[in-house]
Amino acid sequence: MKIALLGFGTVGSHFYELAREQDAVTVAAVLSRRPRPELSCTVTSDFDEIVRDPEIDTVVEAIGGLEPAFSYVAAALRAGKNVVTANKQLMCAHYDELLELAHEHDACLRCTAAAGGGIPWLTSLARTAEMDEVSAVEGILNGTTNYILNAMTEDGLGYAEALEKAQELGLAEKDPTADVEGLDTRRKLVLSANLAFGVSLREEDVPCIGITQIGKREVRLAKARGLTFKLVGRAERVNGKISAYVCPTLYPDSAPEAHMTGAENLISLYSERIGKQSFTGEGAGGFPTASNVLADCLAIARGGCSAYYTDKHAPCELDNSAAEAEWLMRTDAAILSGRKPTAEQFASYESYKASDSNVPLLARLAGGAKW
Repeated sequence: MKIALLGFGTVGSHFYELAREQDAVTVAAVLSRRPRPELSCTVTSDFDEIVRDPEIDTVVEAIGGLEPAFSYVAAALRAGKNVVTANKQLMCAHYDELLELAHEHDACLRCTAAAGGGIPWLTSLARTAEMDEVSAVEGILNGTTNYILNAMTEDGLGYAEALEKAQELGLAEKDPTADVEGLDTRRKLVLSANLAFGVSLREEDVPCIGITQIGKREVRLAKARGLTFKLVGRAERVNGKISAYVCPTLYPDSAPEAHMTGAENLISLYSERIGKQSFTGEGAGGFPTASNVLADCLAIARGGCSAYYTDKHAPCELDNSAAEAEWLMRTDAAILSGRKPTAEQFASYESYKASDSNVPLLARLAGGAKW
């Protein structure tokens, strides 16, 4: 397999290093805006040169963002080249179009590193969905928020202090919005739900609440009850309808989720016959993410890969009306808890948010947790 690597940042440079150790793959070209004399392969700033090269059969996209990543990936698929990416934003925004291009042009499209970093989550989920009916997927899908919440819980830091520490360690971006507001988790959840249920969800339809309203007081009250905050995405199939949302979740100390530290992820799937399967590991970082990019390339090189993990991607209207859970809501006036339908609880949250001078906190109570 001859690969063109688009981008040479954290993921791209670590992938290049790992690929050099493999006989089955060769990085033949790197797309870069500046010269890279340290590389032994072709370095070009002209993507058309890559598309026209008949010897390059696979493109690894490590640029990130939507453009020019989408234009490059779409052009590569139209040219019949396989594509491997870790770009969850791209995959969510253009899911149907990219899958259809891969099918139409007999190319393979893989994005295992887009959800779970170094965890083989999407491949395991796809394998289970092929032989069993998946009823739910959920988990801690963002390492940055996991680190921040752990620092608040274990070290007694406030939210701003914990965020600053995460930024100093390189775990949070200068603009942390995508992480702390749950957008990164939502994208990973959408990709997971699409595979689990054979659907195509719109990212913007999934209710999403981040961790910015969790402060020292909330953490202190939770600890006194043996509970720990985590940011979790959950999607489930209830009576044939798909429910999905992202929000802070309280776990009892007995739950494995409560003990995830650092940038660790813990993701679980529930299926009818196999039951619960959980996967844990580093959800981000150069080598963990690049290792799954390389694993995708090796799987394609061995042959037998379909256009995508699944052939099913039916448009799907999200419906949170049938799913129920135990909820906790803090408002200006009180802390309310109880079992309610998911749609009703998010509607209540939005109503309080519109009328309250302080933005409320909404959290799910999971794993038997009680407030």
